[in-house]
Amino acid sequence: MSQITTHILDTSEGKPAVGVSVELFEQKDNQWSQLAKGVTNTDGRVAGLLSEDKVLDAGVYKMNFNTGEYFSANKKKGFYPYVDIVFELEGDGSHYHIPLLLSAFGYSTYRGS
Repeated sequence: MSQITTHILDTSEGKPAVGVSVELFEQKDNQWSQLAKGVTNTDGRVAGLLSEDKVLDAGVYKMNFNTGEYFSANKKKGFYPYVDIVFELEGDGSHYHIPLLLSAFGYSTYRGS
């Protein structure tokens, strides 16, 4: 399994958010570098965001979710064109699950396992 996983649920629909573009970035010297990208599947997950053998260093990372594209494709007006979730890794190889609970006018997240 990828060290970083995500799952997006559209809470206004009560179902997974399908077709959301997701990008993972690493911060180095106040600059963001893209590490991976993918699109959510029918379960709202990005399978294999990172290769199973990839272990990220300690540092600050960001997941970018293109929510505007998702709302537009589903003929909804959303308030957030994108959601960035910035988080810090310990560098110990632990698994980090970054879920996004999404609706057109709000979102929440937490550190899952």
